[in-house]
Amino acid sequence: MNINPQTDLKIERTIEVSPELIWQAWTNPEYLKQWFVPRPWTISHCELDLRPGGLCSTTMRSPEGQEFPNVGCYLEIIPNQKLVFTDALGADFRPKENAFFTAVILIEAHGTGTKYTAIALHKDEAGRKQHEDMGFFEGWGITIDQMVEVMKTKEAQ
Repeated sequence: MNINPQTDLKIERTIEVSPELIWQAWTNPEYLKQWFVPRPWTISHCELDLRPGGLCSTTMRSPEGQEFPNVGCYLEIIPNQKLVFTDALGADFRPKENAFFTAVILIEAHGTGTKYTAIALHKDEAGRKQHEDMGFFEGWGITIDQMVEVMKTKEAQ
């Protein structure tokens, strides 16, 4: 995938969790709620309709109890390999206002673990800068660590 440094953000890691478990972390609402936002934030609601055009909805809750809904739809789904979703569209590809980004999650077997890549595509440089200033690298890095922690406990079960 071609990355445009003017508009896109990318974080890539090799992690010691299988691609299948990473896929479950992203596609099972009960797992996603456990890691998707940096603690002490939480996910109070999660609804995933895993199909192109299917609803992808999460609500982030701050430690003070404020809620921030995020509603979008899935664009591409390749089990255990690739997940693409956007907030530019709602369920069934219905256009929305105030699009922020499209996410591309790439999952690739690497030894006994996974090469994990998360890409945030923005419509312009201002959107990319806003996301970076909001703490994209730190926040997404923390959630990757949390995802690994949660899924390693699932792996041990």
